[in-house]
Amino acid sequence: MPVDPALLTLFLVAVLVIAITPGPDMAYVLAHALSQGTLAGVVASLGMAIGMMVHTTAAALGLATLLQASPVAYDVIRYVGAAYLIYIGFQAWRSDPHGPEAEQRPVVPLRVVLWRAAATNVFNPKIVLFYVAFLPQFVDGQRGNVTAQFLILGLVFVIIGLLVDSAVALLGGHVNRWLKHRSPQRVLNRIAAAVFFGLAVRLIIP
Repeated sequence: MPVDPALLTLFLVAVLVIAITPGPDMAYVLAHALSQGTLAGVVASLGMAIGMMVHTTAAALGLATLLQASPVAYDVIRYVGAAYLIYIGFQAWRSDPHGPEAEQRPVVPLRVVLWRAAATNVFNPKIVLFYVAFLPQFVDGQRGNVTAQFLILGLVFVIIGLLVDSAVALLGGHVNRWLKHRSPQRVLNRIAAAVFFGLAVRLIIP
């Protein structure tokens, strides 16, 4: 086995703790689940998992270390990500829940939810630096292919994160159904927008 079983067990425990700790990905998933329901939240979870796979591949290929060594590249990605979050925040804020066929279509198409989630994750350089600081602690160069070890650990990270985010989406979907009987859709959209704006600020601040 490329990864030391003892290290893998420790890694599983550490990743589970990290995954259940509230963070930007969880907030993003919850925002979609609150505004559009369980399905949108689960789709956002899948988008986040796609983004994490991109980070896993980058870490395995050494691109994460390269980005860490280039402050300019780091800042470019950070500000692009923040600008994108602000953009989708405004989209959610301005969304008209009473427009044509509002009852027949989601506020945001699910394919857009998917790729927005993936892009939001990819354009978060803090995740890249997390990979640089965290994954190497569980890689043992004496056990052979380091790239394979990075990929295995990254995949485990992605799967656990997906399961936790999906659970958050289910919870958010239940809250969405409860709120729909008490709050207009416009309020739910603006709650989601506030979350996106908050994530943008968090991404900008070092």
